[in-house]
Amino acid sequence: MPSIEPPHAVAGRPARTWAGLVGSLRIGQAVITVVLLVVGVVRASADGIPLPWLLALSLVFLGWYGGGLLLAERTDARRLATGWLLGLSAIWLGAVAISPEFVWLAFPLWLLAGFVMRMRGALLLSVVILAVVITAPLLHTGSTSYANVIGPLVGGVFAFGISRGYLELVRDGRERRRLIASLVATQQEMAALQDELARAQRESGATAERTRVSRDIHDTVAQSVSSIGMLARSALESDDPSRANRALAQIAALAADGLADARRIVDELMPAELESTALGEALARMLDRFADETGITATLHADADLPAPGLAAEVALLRTAQSALANVRTHAQAARVVVTLADAGDSLRLDIVDDGRGFDASRWDQHGGQGGGYGLRSMRARLRELGGGLDVESAPGDGTALSASVPLGPVVPVAPAAAPAAETT
Repeated sequence: MPSIEPPHAVAGRPARTWAGLVGSLRIGQAVITVVLLVVGVVRASADGIPLPWLLALSLVFLGWYGGGLLLAERTDARRLATGWLLGLSAIWLGAVAISPEFVWLAFPLWLLAGFVMRMRGALLLSVVILAVVITAPLLHTGSTSYANVIGPLVGGVFAFGISRGYLELVRDGRERRRLIASLVATQQEMAALQDELARAQRESGATAERTRVSRDIHDTVAQSVSSIGMLARSALESDDPSRANRALAQIAALAADGLADARRIVDELMPAELESTALGEALARMLDRFADETGITATLHADADLPAPGLAAEVALLRTAQSALANVRTHAQAARVVVTLADAGDSLRLDIVDDGRGFDASRWDQHGGQGGGYGLRSMRARLRELGGGLDVESAPGDGTALSASVPLGPVVPVAPAAAPAAETT
């Protein structure tokens, strides 16, 4: 028969209270059955029915009833439960045939019918039980009364209603357990997803930090070390002591600047060139030093009253200029470089033009900026993070023109791409 075990408490006091309610109904049903059976035996014995017959019949009824309760704990097969209830009803019919006092056991049978069987079968069995209860006194005594009809009818309807309500309680308890289990599983999945998201955020943050450090090292410390190497080779190859001393002084200045930049990269502070001056002044000093170190003529054209694009945009433009001048120094073999800082209305534009040997920029653009060195890719990626961009125009023998731009006003940062593999710029 279907299990009538109360739903197990899953979590908290409400579940225990629910299980206690259903369990109390089950115990009450069993107690009522035993009490009614004892009353029937006592009254039938008083009517002269042999006590051994009554005791034997009671033991058979209780044994079948108890066996069904034990079976309910091991299976919930409805067909088996229906067979068990029909067998119990047959035993009850035998008891009613012996004595009409056993009609009172119809009440637990109505309870079981409403709980065990489907609605149509339960109604049919309940009607048969009601018919037996009404006709039993008439068959045994030859007479009956309105009480013998109205009482069983009201009792049957009441018992059948209780059983259907009891069944709904059990079903609701099972649904509650299923929902709680589903909720627990969902919470566990959400916790796993949150852990996965946290790991992804940590990895994304680590990637962004590696990209930032990689770019800043390339644009500052690496360029300073490259310049120091070139100046050192120049000093070693020169026979002029004054030129060697001048190179050593420049090396010392570059080393100090590289050390300062390294410290600021670690602390995520602004570039040393921007600590106390505007972008235009920082570019002017950078070009003066560039011309002094390389002998290349460097000119700056900056619009008056330039709008402030914000620290992030100033850093991006300054790093772009540093990287571009490093390329001019290393690759361009140029005699002149012109830097222009201009207000383009909704953006700030930095143009860097040299008259060096140039390169095939069309091939670089066709590959989405992946054909050049680390410096050009780093410039473009840094500017795109701020909503800006980098345009490159060059051809072999015609020099190179870079145009970098960053928008003015509030900027929504874009997540940085993974740092490109380092190449020689």
